Amino acid sequence: MFRWERSIPLRGSAAALCNNLSVLQLPARNLTYFGVVHGPSAQLLSAAPEGVPLAQRQLHAKEGAGVSPPLITQVHWCVLPFRVLLVLTSHRGIQDCVADMVTADDSGLLCVWRSGPEFTLLTRIPGFGVPCPSVQLWQGIIAAGYGNGQVHLYEATTGNLHVQINAHARAICALDLASEVGKLLSAGEDTFVHIWKLSRNPESGYIEVEHCHGECVADTQLCGARFCDSSGNSFAVTGYDLAEIRRFSSV
Repeated sequence: MFRWERSIPLRGSAAALCNNLSVLQLPARNLTYFGVVHGPSAQLLSAAPEGVPLAQRQLHAKEGAGVSPPLITQVHWCVLPFRVLLVLTSHRGIQDCVADMVTADDSGLLCVWRSGPEFTLLTRIPGFGVPCPSVQLWQGIIAAGYGNGQVHLYEATTGNLHVQINAHARAICALDLASEVGKLLSAGEDTFVHIWKLSRNPESGYIEVEHCHGECVADTQLCGARFCDSSGNSFAVTGYDLAEIRRFSSV
């Protein structure tokens, strides 16, 4: 079970973008960092474990040749073996990772890539005409969230579909994975956040799913949701026209 903890105020509400929340936990400093997109800027915040905000700053997209300033579409911390990168993207490209990665598009097509001097396409999973706004890769499992509210779990090496979950009544706006324990978080436009436990059957190798928790964030158009730690003991959400980050912790 989870309960609503102290909220973290924002200078402006989160933009209505899928996956509009990034979280970075630094246990050595006893701090958690949050990143939220709002128009041409990204709001970066740090908070203590109790949710008390400590600092807040804004980053603006670089000016280009266009008449209007470029709008930021995503902010994300990429944790690499020896450093942490903050990456901003906009409709004019990357503004500012060394691992296999998955991409998705508006048709639902999924592509698995191996990184290196050049990216190599490993697996191509056809779409079915439904957008896939959020996708995660964990231990050879692809978790894809679709515009029809479904979550599909695929084998990354073969593209085989193992599990199809009717997770939400409306489009999914965010997915996240707690890497240490295999918990999957899904948030949808139906105002619900669900947590699922992923595992593999030791005999068959098939992916198995257990529903762990469901939370309604009433009267909120959710647009971002992330675990605040790798064990999945807390998570945070953002919403359009909601000038705060709401945190939930296990009890």
